[in-house]
Amino acid sequence: MAIKDTFSNLFRRGKGETETGGRTWPVSKTPVEDKKTGKFSSIFGRSRREAAPVDLGSRELGEYEKEQHEISQKLERAKQSRSGIARIFRHPFRFIFEKPLHILILTIPIALIVFVFGTAFAIRDYGMSVLFTSTLVDDIVILSILIVIVPLAILDFREAQRIRHLEEALPNFFRDLAGMNDSGMTLPNAIHLVAQSEYSTLTPYVRRLDNEMSWNTTFIDAIQRFRNRLGTPLSDRSIDLIAKASRAGGDVSEVLRAAAVDTYEVIQLRSERRNNMLIYVVIVLISFMVFVFVIYILVTTFLSTMAEAGSAAMSSGAGAASFIGAVDLFFYERIFSHAAMIQGLFSGLMAGQMGEASAIAGLKYSAIMLLIAWVLFRFFI
Repeated sequence: MAIKDTFSNLFRRGKGETETGGRTWPVSKTPVEDKKTGKFSSIFGRSRREAAPVDLGSRELGEYEKEQHEISQKLERAKQSRSGIARIFRHPFRFIFEKPLHILILTIPIALIVFVFGTAFAIRDYGMSVLFTSTLVDDIVILSILIVIVPLAILDFREAQRIRHLEEALPNFFRDLAGMNDSGMTLPNAIHLVAQSEYSTLTPYVRRLDNEMSWNTTFIDAIQRFRNRLGTPLSDRSIDLIAKASRAGGDVSEVLRAAAVDTYEVIQLRSERRNNMLIYVVIVLISFMVFVFVIYILVTTFLSTMAEAGSAAMSSGAGAASFIGAVDLFFYERIFSHAAMIQGLFSGLMAGQMGEASAIAGLKYSAIMLLIAWVLFRFFI
């Protein structure tokens, strides 16, 4: 019996209890034991502990709802400022230079002001006869036309070069991305690795795409924003196909490779078409130069001789004066100058449509030929 009691006391001490006078008392742990077990107990106890619900009072709840309402209003105002008329007033220069045609919002009013005020001042100083006896009004009209078409031609040329460089870099980007994806990389990792390469003017767009995906943006959302930023017809078609394939869960690497082949073939076809139509653009320019040269010869030799002969015949009273009559050389020069300028303006538009499939792209040719015709008739004829 004594042996049994001894072992039972030892067992109770192992559990942290002791017996004194027939009663069992818990044994307190030493600080050393608390230090040894405190960290683990706190860790496991915290893992089992559930988050206590936070009860917000009416005041705190009202402040929270007010803050959320203010945030939603700010987001709505920012969204409205990026679209519609509000975007024009908020960022006018950004809107004007966003697309080439937007520059007409600025240049057309300026051209109208120059034409109206210039014509009014000319009539005030020289009378109504200035419309028929001088080329001053013609010069004002030419200046107004150049104010409209020159900025548009420059911006369109820059935009065409930007689109051309972007689309030429797309096949390499799609091909590299497909290769990285085939090697076992996920699309975010593949884009991050590809973003370290150089793709000409496409590089900033690729690195921004990588930054968006590093913030856990989904591939579909990031690639759609990438497409909107590029804003080219070829990129819209290719990236929309990639996004749809990724959403459907297909093999994205095969779609990327197909997009690379498609964009490369389209670029090659455009380049071939541009090279084949270049000869017709040259023909249009040469025909204008021939037209201007013929007019120059006609005015400086034939018409000037006819005018001198007519004036001599009328002064001498010869019978041939009734046949030749008085030749108004200024009238014919002005008619031919108008014909040459109109020919240059519309020949340039036709050259742009034939060579680059865009009449606006021909405005650079129109401006050059219009200037040639104006300089020729104002300083050499």
